[in-house]
Amino acid sequence: MHIVFAASECAPYAKTGGLADVVSALPQALSAQGHRVSIFLPYYRQVARAVPEAPVVIRSLTVPFPSYNRFVRLLDGGKTSDATSGGSVQLYFVDCPEMFDRESFYGTPSGDYWDNAERFGLYCRAVIEACKQLGVPDVFHVHDWQAAMLAVMLRSIYFFDPVLRSVPCVLTIHNAAYQGWFPPRTMETLLLPWNMFTMEKLEQYDNVNFLKGGLVYADAITTVSCKYAEEIQTQEFGNNLDGLLRKRSGDLVGILNGVDYEEWNPETDAHIAAHYSESKLAGKKECRRDLLHAFDLQGVTDETAVLGVVSRFATQKGFDLLEQIAPELMQEDLALLVLGNGEAYFENLMRELAARYPQKMRVKVGYDNVLAHKIEAGSDIFLMPSRYEPCGLNQIYSLKYGTIPVVRATGGLDDTIEEQHEGKGNGFKFHGYAPADFLDAIRRALAVRGVPEQWLDMMQRGMKQDFSWEKPAQEYVKVYERVARQRA
Repeated sequence: MHIVFAASECAPYAKTGGLADVVSALPQALSAQGHRVSIFLPYYRQVARAVPEAPVVIRSLTVPFPSYNRFVRLLDGGKTSDATSGGSVQLYFVDCPEMFDRESFYGTPSGDYWDNAERFGLYCRAVIEACKQLGVPDVFHVHDWQAAMLAVMLRSIYFFDPVLRSVPCVLTIHNAAYQGWFPPRTMETLLLPWNMFTMEKLEQYDNVNFLKGGLVYADAITTVSCKYAEEIQTQEFGNNLDGLLRKRSGDLVGILNGVDYEEWNPETDAHIAAHYSESKLAGKKECRRDLLHAFDLQGVTDETAVLGVVSRFATQKGFDLLEQIAPELMQEDLALLVLGNGEAYFENLMRELAARYPQKMRVKVGYDNVLAHKIEAGSDIFLMPSRYEPCGLNQIYSLKYGTIPVVRATGGLDDTIEEQHEGKGNGFKFHGYAPADFLDAIRRALAVRGVPEQWLDMMQRGMKQDFSWEKPAQEYVKVYERVARQRA
């Protein structure tokens, strides 16, 4: 099959979260299985710095607006290859400087860019127009609200196009909390018919909702774990789209994200102090010493448990729970090492907690990829008390590094972590979003760590698990083939 990916992020060129990793890795796995895959990415300022001399593929694509046209170039980003999978994927950049040559991808600290609807509407239409010249795919695979309008345009602006009307579109929700809400005039800006501005289609609370439009018009909907597919059909996690998602439940599939073991593997990781595997674990002790040195935490004995956190600092990630259990948690024999950035409140909170418990806690505000690898390798326990987590990757990295996860049973965390019990399981879970439940899960982990044989067995079970992209790619192909048959 020929599959076109449309997304606002793709690692390593443009990344703010897990979306970029999926759009980078999944196409490689699909290509390794014999499929032709192309990725279209906006030519942001950050991308232009990384690939400044990208050759021009199409000199000018015309994207119409109500009283003016914008002109877009399509650039050749080259073929990205993966030595392990053998996959080769074509990358294209959508170049429109007045739209994408900006400080950030979506906005500044003061707020989102005022013209994001036009920016990503232009991007979606440019992808469609480019494909008409380069080769119409068998399926479009679009990601999150920024690319969801492509599905809407296929079934409205391009409805009578004989080349495109039989091409299906699959939409993946990476986080249903981000939807792309814009004022009603957006319908005119993007030349969409007003009869689509209804509660059954694009309208929500007198706004145009990009993600909702994609959910209505996509041929199939996927999300990044089975549990999250269930959760977003509930009022608690659906972010006011749960009714629509329940209506389309027959077209909704949860497919757990894979991980890139080329980057996250303690046997080959270039960022850690020593390599190790499930059969040769000596190197993990060296990684532990190196991690404590990196955080300048001294006097930690071998019996003391090292707890690690690598996270965006946000309410979603459960830092309010960590704040509430801190006084009791710090009475345990442990060291807590935290890396991340995000909401100013939680950045300041983490700094304050570290200042309050200088003998047991260290915090580094910011993102440091090398230090993230060191935390995965050097910690004994990894904490992810998320309020919700569509998939989560760090708990999967932790398993590979023999670092036992303690997680809330939500989304992909619930799908990947099995509670330790009678010689089974790979981690510890808590269900209620309450401080006492979180603290109890940590204490259960600490108790098992006090039984070295059980702890070693659990570490090795996790390290042997395979969360690579091969199986998820096969599941996506089944979705592509189904929607292609339906459109035929």
